[in-house]
Amino acid sequence: MLNRKSDLCISCEMCNDRSPLFNLLSQEELKVMNAGRFEVSFNNGETIVKQGTSATHMITLTHGMAKLFLEGIDKRNLILDIILPWTLFGGPGLFTDMRYHYSVSALTDASACFIAAENVRQVLRSNPDFAEAMLKHCNKNSSANFDRLISLTQKQMPGRLADTLLYLSNKVFHSKSFTLTITRLEMGEMSNMTKESTTRILKDFESEGIIRLEGKSIEILKMDVLKDISVRG
Repeated sequence: MLNRKSDLCISCEMCNDRSPLFNLLSQEELKVMNAGRFEVSFNNGETIVKQGTSATHMITLTHGMAKLFLEGIDKRNLILDIILPWTLFGGPGLFTDMRYHYSVSALTDASACFIAAENVRQVLRSNPDFAEAMLKHCNKNSSANFDRLISLTQKQMPGRLADTLLYLSNKVFHSKSFTLTITRLEMGEMSNMTKESTTRILKDFESEGIIRLEGKSIEILKMDVLKDISVRG
């Protein structure tokens, strides 16, 4: 892990990798956000945020990919989201108990900008458009988690894994064919099942001609069938 301000990340005002939400800010507000901001580089597997620690910063991924997950009992994790560049995270603790309520770790070599929580709150108080956009951002994440809750609690294992494959295809890789940056265990942590169950159902999907597997590469061959499995649960 390396703290830095790279040549490509001189300030929030000049950054090309900032969240689109920052386009709602004036130059003065960007200067407020930039005050005390720092960039950190992470190696694959390194922890970016640790559940339960003090929430001092809002964070935006500027490069790479990360997983956001809940640390449960007996070291069982539940992955809620795959984080891509420009994604903001750090709440809800920033506005409640000042604790991070989840962990985030790098899935690839990655970098992130850390913006002081008090600076974020100052800009939110002064810019209603930015505040509304942040509310929409948080509510969108909450809605997605509600959908995940239904999937994880009311669907059978094939339906849950179908949801995970559709999420990876539509939201993360934007393709029917992709190379995974997560392991079979992490796929299971996204679907609330064991690594063994994940591997077995993937092979079932392959034998039925729904997907093609080759190492860490997956190609969805029958998207309509996968969607039907998701709907039927």
